[in-house]
Amino acid sequence: MNLHALRLFYVVAEAGSVTKAAAQLRISQPAVTSQIKKFEKDLGLPLFAPSGRGISLTPFGAELVQQAANLFTYEEHIENFVADYRLGRSGKLRIAATYLPANFLVPGWAARFKAGHPGVDMVITTTNSRQAFEQLKRHEADVAIYGGGPEDKPQELDWIELFEDELWFVVAPSHPFAGRTVSLREMMKEPFIMREEGSSTRERLFSLCRTYGLNPPQVALQFSGLNEAIRSVMAGYGANFISSLVVYEHVNRGELARVQVEGIHLTNSFAICTRSGEHQSLLVRKFIELCRQA
Repeated sequence: MNLHALRLFYVVAEAGSVTKAAAQLRISQPAVTSQIKKFEKDLGLPLFAPSGRGISLTPFGAELVQQAANLFTYEEHIENFVADYRLGRSGKLRIAATYLPANFLVPGWAARFKAGHPGVDMVITTTNSRQAFEQLKRHEADVAIYGGGPEDKPQELDWIELFEDELWFVVAPSHPFAGRTVSLREMMKEPFIMREEGSSTRERLFSLCRTYGLNPPQVALQFSGLNEAIRSVMAGYGANFISSLVVYEHVNRGELARVQVEGIHLTNSFAICTRSGEHQSLLVRKFIELCRQA
């Protein structure tokens, strides 16, 4: 069906005359009349019945007007949907975040973004760095927010640095190493409470042991979350290697104690990752800008 001709017919029927429709469409009256006649011929059915003045629709014409009204109303909805999506007023933003930023940074950022974009659906997945990067590569996430070592940076992703924090060794205040300075060899003899394989911090500790020719520590307890690991250390068992962002307040309150390890000073990089060479939607660009400002 010729949708242009259908729209012209609809405007004529709504206007009530060919003259008014021609003025509204800014085309000549003969052109309107000619196209309507051709449309009737293509359909094989009459749209208008003879009448004295104005226009009179046939029963088929009256039904077609209603169908056309539904079509053009839905077309308007689609146009509004596209405009809202293009202007960042609606859409979906999928965020894959590693545990550290997911617990300490993303909730505040997401709340601020949602307040300014109430029509946007936000889906936030908390996972380890390996899975976060995989979700981004498989187009299952629009951005990945990462907290870990810069050496973990995948080459096929763009990497926007936000800030850095230190990595600390921590134990319970009652631990013999609490507040002391020890060697890395001594520290690695302690049982460690750690996250699962794939965790950036765990991989960095094991890499540190390989660099210094030491056996990695015994993973005495393994948790999938940060809080569980911290609570176990606070309860008096084992040590942890963790971002200062996570344990800073616990150390200040005396619930945990820091252990200085000779010659070791490592930092975490916090970054937003996107797929290289890909045009970013307005939503993604706005969210990245908010994170950088925060």
